[in-house]
Amino acid sequence: MRTLELLAPARNADIGIAAVDCGADAVYIGGPAYGARRDAGNSIEEIERLCTYAHRFGVRVYVTVNTLLRDEELPQVHEQMLASQQAGVDAFIIRDLRICQWKDITVPLHASTQCAIRDSSSALRCEQAGCSRLVLERELSLEDIRSIRRSSSAEIEFFVHGALCVCYSGECRLSEFLDGRSGDRGDCIQACRSLYDLVDSSGKVLVRKKSLLSLKDLNLLGRLSELAAAGVDSFKIEGRLKNISYVRNVTRAYSLALDSLVSAAPQQYRRASFGRVSGGFTPDPSKTFNRGYTSLFLDGERGEWACIDAAKSMGECLGPVSSVKRIGDSLKLILPPTEKTVDLHNGDGFAFVSKGSVVGFRADRCEGRTIFCKDVPGLSPGMVLYRNYSVSFEKTMDSSPCCREITVSVDVRISGGWTVELMARTEDGRTFESSYKADVDTAENTLRAEEMIRGQLSKRSLHYAFSVGKIEYPGGRLPLLSASTLNSMRRLLASDLDALPCGRIPLANKERPLAPSFDESPLPPSLPLMRTKYCLKYELGLCPLKQGAAPTGELFLVNNGRRLSLGFDCKACEMTVNPS
Repeated sequence: MRTLELLAPARNADIGIAAVDCGADAVYIGGPAYGARRDAGNSIEEIERLCTYAHRFGVRVYVTVNTLLRDEELPQVHEQMLASQQAGVDAFIIRDLRICQWKDITVPLHASTQCAIRDSSSALRCEQAGCSRLVLERELSLEDIRSIRRSSSAEIEFFVHGALCVCYSGECRLSEFLDGRSGDRGDCIQACRSLYDLVDSSGKVLVRKKSLLSLKDLNLLGRLSELAAAGVDSFKIEGRLKNISYVRNVTRAYSLALDSLVSAAPQQYRRASFGRVSGGFTPDPSKTFNRGYTSLFLDGERGEWACIDAAKSMGECLGPVSSVKRIGDSLKLILPPTEKTVDLHNGDGFAFVSKGSVVGFRADRCEGRTIFCKDVPGLSPGMVLYRNYSVSFEKTMDSSPCCREITVSVDVRISGGWTVELMARTEDGRTFESSYKADVDTAENTLRAEEMIRGQLSKRSLHYAFSVGKIEYPGGRLPLLSASTLNSMRRLLASDLDALPCGRIPLANKERPLAPSFDESPLPPSLPLMRTKYCLKYELGLCPLKQGAAPTGELFLVNNGRRLSLGFDCKACEMTVNPS
């Protein structure tokens, strides 16, 4: 049986705990330093707090150590990893394979997507260095994943949702070139989201002020079964800079999808952690930050990957504005009726694209498909309006949080002299027996007494959901136990169970080999600033091979007077961005 894992991001411990509550099997988080998101660092104490909570459900915690490391930083990196390991982390996501040589780092090591794993040879390189898991490039097809799966025995982790870098992971130097802030050091300026002109060699502007390098967000919610069949073990959600609302919504959506996959093939798959998620909200990824969605290259074919007109979150498309009326310093917008019912609420956030930029505003009042708001420059009839913030949805998530519980079956045996024995077994395999002496009268109504015992012991305490199985008692007599006494027994049992470590579902990884030595070769100075599977020519209908377009000659991107040269490797079907 294969174990499948849903891996959620955490900017901090509170967001990580929310991800656990919403059904994550694992959470990844940055430590104090050396994670690829400088603004998402956490203290060792916060990591320990997250580990303590997550481990109650057998959920794993992974810490990112995936920046490009300098030699003089290695001692401090080593010290931080030892402290994180002591705090309870279950694995490290690494980029520098020299870390594999450290014998005292005993938890598994996962090769980060920054290791540029997109074929069998790069997969084997990382596995042989000592990594038990491979985080693959996002730009792979199902057949690429199958090929790596056939050649490697390591676990395979694959991104299924979230923002996309336009370039291959770990192969972007554009931010550092333009501003001196390196994405390899966790300080990317997101130059791919900026506005550019596309200019030919004669200086003619072909496209003006568009987000020509900005991709839509990844969404593979409906493709999990295909990914699992191809060999993916861990389904990863991007977003260590995202807020708690995003993580809750997306994690819950993918957890439910993974539950459906597992329930459809219970002899083939199982989840990697324990606990039943109940209550909460109905997830909807369209209501969470997104730039529009794409499945990227999963089917081995190019599609419409770019969000050229808007690099920011747009949200739900509501359609074109049919009427704009100015009333003093306010606006009255009317949207045409649609077949799909969309309830608009006071305070909802909306957006539209004007002159290559996303313009956002909040509604003061909504009445059906009519929106009243303060004056918004540039908004006119015919413009397509989007809702990127739903007040109702956000309130529902805040007021109806998910609740995760470990199920516990309890058998009750009551002997003469009113000794009550509780025999508990948790879904993760923990067992515990407790005994209580009750100095009470005999119940006159045995049926009612049994209902009281079953009802009070079959409740929630801490994060345990108890259910009573057998109730055995001699001579057909039961003690007259009060609700408070039974509640006290249940709470004590929960505390006793909590003192026992939660069981673990084994993953596919094997004991990692220790690499005797490993040298990272320095990057050659002639590398492009960016190499990408994305092709601007194809996106604009200018591809000579696939679209039969006429030759364009050299093309350049221009932003604030800075010019970048574009290269096109049609044989590899790749594009490069280079200094001009």
